[in-house]
Amino acid sequence: MQFIKAGECAESNIFNQLDQKKQALLRGGKDVINLSIGTPDFQPDEHVMRAVSEACLDPMNYRYSLTETPALLQAVQNWYRRRYDVALENDEIMAVCGSQEGIAHVGFAFAGEDGLILAPDPGYPIFSFGPMMTGATIGLYPLREENGWVLDFADIPDDVADRAKAMVVSYPNNPTTAVADRAFYEKLIAFAKKHEVIIIHDNAYSDLLLNGQTGISFLSVPGAKEVGIEFNSLSKTYNLTGMRVSFALGNAEVLRAFRAFRSQIDYGMFYPVQAGAVAALTGPQDIVRRNREGYMARRDALCGGLRAIGWDVADAAGTMFVWAKIPPHFSSSVAFVMELMEKTGVICVPGDSFGARGKGYVRFALVVPPERMSEAVRRIAESKILLK
Repeated sequence: MQFIKAGECAESNIFNQLDQKKQALLRGGKDVINLSIGTPDFQPDEHVMRAVSEACLDPMNYRYSLTETPALLQAVQNWYRRRYDVALENDEIMAVCGSQEGIAHVGFAFAGEDGLILAPDPGYPIFSFGPMMTGATIGLYPLREENGWVLDFADIPDDVADRAKAMVVSYPNNPTTAVADRAFYEKLIAFAKKHEVIIIHDNAYSDLLLNGQTGISFLSVPGAKEVGIEFNSLSKTYNLTGMRVSFALGNAEVLRAFRAFRSQIDYGMFYPVQAGAVAALTGPQDIVRRNREGYMARRDALCGGLRAIGWDVADAAGTMFVWAKIPPHFSSSVAFVMELMEKTGVICVPGDSFGARGKGYVRFALVVPPERMSEAVRRIAESKILLK
């Protein structure tokens, strides 16, 4: 395991480099296929947009909300009961301005300079950067391809686990697209109880399992509420990324401390956003199936197409991403990404951006239609970048 504190690791500027290169390609008249950022291009449902619009016309909705409306609490309770068979009390629900904001701040509720928080490598950057802002030490636990990118608890020594205050876990996983089963969560809960570790589970992609399974909630496993909380988001499930509406759910004691901290920096979610969230959760749910089918079609076009031209890229199991090992004659993910951009106009993200164990991999976002995915595959084949 690797241990880091704020200021001890250099932040990569790869996204700036990618954007600069993209702008240069666009100025040169290049047709760019941008598969770098996970921003859905699918549209929100009309009834959700209408609910937000109508709420915006009420001048009373421009006050501080301070907390969740009764309608929102009821909608979330019904959502978790219907979707995950999980019962939630009011004090087990807290709205946050996107899971990224929530994960960035939750560590302030229980950690500080003397704390140790465990986070995955590779992992979405906020999983380590958020806790690091508290001054805590970050222990990066390894995710390995040979384990299907699912945590092997034997990789965390007992003495490290005993020192840890909290642990960030996320499945379906960004960037590796791995999916964990119920048996994994049972082991996670037992681990948390043994070592008295608070679990912070990010569940943003449970409705984007792409091989026919049904995603579960960490909270649906007995004992989960005793050891932690879960973040769940409407961003990708309902195409509401810009609304920034997510929830921290589960252990009431953790949420009580988290709410006390956030009361110092936030005055609650904008009422029209809450109205839109209620509309999304209580209205027709066809959008969830449509999104999943749409991402599956894109995944099949990209992964199947790349395999057909000689790049052995596995089908993503979940999320809206694809995780691929770079061709063997490249030693650097960054060099591969830059050459790919130059030769094809196709943009992806080097795995180094997600931690040291992401080296040698790239991440594609499934954010263009299947025909554009096929076009990306055609360009990659014609560029001969896969050949030595």
